[in-house]
Order: sequence, then C-alpha cells, then structure tokens
Amino acid sequence: MAKAKTTKKADDVKTVKTVKKTKAPSTLVKTTAEKLPKKATTKVVKKEKAIEIPLPNEDKKEVISQYQVKEGDTGSPEVQVALLTKRIEKLVIHLKGNPSDNHSRRGLLGIVSKRRRLLNYLGKKDNKRYKTITQKLGLGK
Repeated sequence: MAKAKTTKKADDVKTVKTVKKTKAPSTLVKTTAEKLPKKATTKVVKKEKAIEIPLPNEDKKEVISQYQVKEGDTGSPEVQVALLTKRIEKLVIHLKGNPSDNHSRRGLLGIVSKRRRLLNYLGKKDNKRYKTITQKLGLGK
C-alpha cells in the first residue's frame, strides 16, 4: 500500500512523506506535508487538471440578454427565474415523452420550488418587478 517515513525534528514537529502507487506505474500520487503538528493529517496532492468552464449556449445567452436588468447582469432574480422557466419547459417536454423517468421528475420539482422561492423573494422586495416578470413569462400564482 503506502509507506510512510516519519522523522522527528526540534520542537516536536514531524515531517511526513508518503508515496502511493496507483494502477499505472507511471502515475504516482505523492503526499507531502512539512512541519506538521503531532495530530495533523497529511494532505493528498494530485496532478492538477485544467478546469474548463463551459460557455453558455445561444439559448441561454438570448434569455439572459432579454431579461437582464442592466448590462452584464446574470444573477438578478429576473434572469434566474427566466432561466429556470426555460429549464422547466425543457423538462416538461422530456417528461411527456418519458413518463416513467422519476429522477427527472424529482429534479423538475426542485427547479419549480427554487423558482417559486425566487419569485416570493422578488414579490417581497419589489412588487412591480415581480408583476413584470410574471407577465413576461406568462406565470400566474
């Protein structure tokens, strides 16, 4: 499994080095931690991968530009409600074709409740904005 070598230095500080072999001998995962207190654990350092953030597709960009409050706005309640409504419409179409897909049905219920919470927040904060967004999206309470 893994071999650990512990050496004791001054002031009760430990240096721990561990090398763990994986299935492929060319990929080694090294764990190193320097100057750890007595009860500390080691941290696993893995090879870093470049994380790619997907760009929004054209439909999403269109919805954002249509419902944004100001330029560059992606997080206002209006935009969030509009995006959730778009996802709900897609899921409803999917569930009509696949009525026994209970996992998607549960996800749909979560999305609907999140949209309801956002609309409740918007209604308490600014009733005019709430009425505007519900009319644009065709939502009724």
